[in-house]
Amino acid sequence: MTTLLARLLGRGRRTLAVASLLLVASGAAADQDRGIALIGVNMAGAEFAPHVLPGKLGRDYHFPERRHFQYYQEKNVRLIRFPFKWERVQRNLGDRLHFDYVRQIKKTLDLAAQHDLKVILDMHNYARYRGELIGSRHVPYESYAQVWRLLAETFGGHPALYGYDIMNEPHSTAGLWPGAAQAAVDAIREVDSETLIFIEGDRWASAWHWPMINGNLNIKDPADRLVYEAHVYFDKDFSGRYQEPEQVDPMLGVNRVKPFVDWLKENGHRGFIGEYGVPDDSLPMLVAMDNMLAYLNEHCIPSAYWAAGPGWGDYKMAIEPRKGQDRPQMDILQKHIDNDCSEIGPSTQE
Repeated sequence: MTTLLARLLGRGRRTLAVASLLLVASGAAADQDRGIALIGVNMAGAEFAPHVLPGKLGRDYHFPERRHFQYYQEKNVRLIRFPFKWERVQRNLGDRLHFDYVRQIKKTLDLAAQHDLKVILDMHNYARYRGELIGSRHVPYESYAQVWRLLAETFGGHPALYGYDIMNEPHSTAGLWPGAAQAAVDAIREVDSETLIFIEGDRWASAWHWPMINGNLNIKDPADRLVYEAHVYFDKDFSGRYQEPEQVDPMLGVNRVKPFVDWLKENGHRGFIGEYGVPDDSLPMLVAMDNMLAYLNEHCIPSAYWAAGPGWGDYKMAIEPRKGQDRPQMDILQKHIDNDCSEIGPSTQE
């Protein structure tokens, strides 16, 4: 147990009992039924350097290696959100998918399958292609639908595939995003009726702002396998940049996701928190994260921490081990892995 986590537990901030943490750490819970995969990570890298297109593998962007999957398998993390760039998987609108980039994504899925991990493929493009908004004359809805049809044809049925996250953090879409989302869902369902589809909302998918911005977002899916996805960060501007140290209320994370969770309940939708993260040296932020995960798990809502994967260096939110030592955020994730949820919530049981 790290010194930081020991301090966190000692402060009595509505954490789980020390005994349950020790049970997980000892591995005694590994053979028990852990419920669905509620705790995941974003294994980033393939979307790096978006200003360098198409970029060069190993210099501008990276794909995870076997060691990354081994680490998260050892930690009983079973869910990966995997960002990729549209401009790299399809060099020009209407083209076939690019062979080399697709090969790397398939390799990623294969490694995940070998380590019993499930993957959500995340188009990390902010509702744009080469800076042009989906639904504009430069990027018509059909172009967006076409690429998702190709992606579903290519990756559908892979044993590691868990879902399609059709777009990361749409923003400033001038009302065009719902039509784009519906076009992508319709295209995917032409070739894949089984895989979950994750729908993010406008305004960077902010959980706090969701009812105000996305309250009427109602995408139709004939397969009834949609999951609505929001993101949450704890700094003052909601950005996740954490530009200066902040003292925050221990319930800040709960308060910021609650509007989204309430909206899910009111509309009978499944939910997912696709991104959240905190600096490794901020005890108040770590406490707020701990409380948020407890709240999400009570409602059977999965989440994915930002971020894992290669190339992060000294980034304070990164969760990759340093010099063989787990990051403080990993200690908290471990507390919330075991659960008795049988399906994605929110659970209506209080």
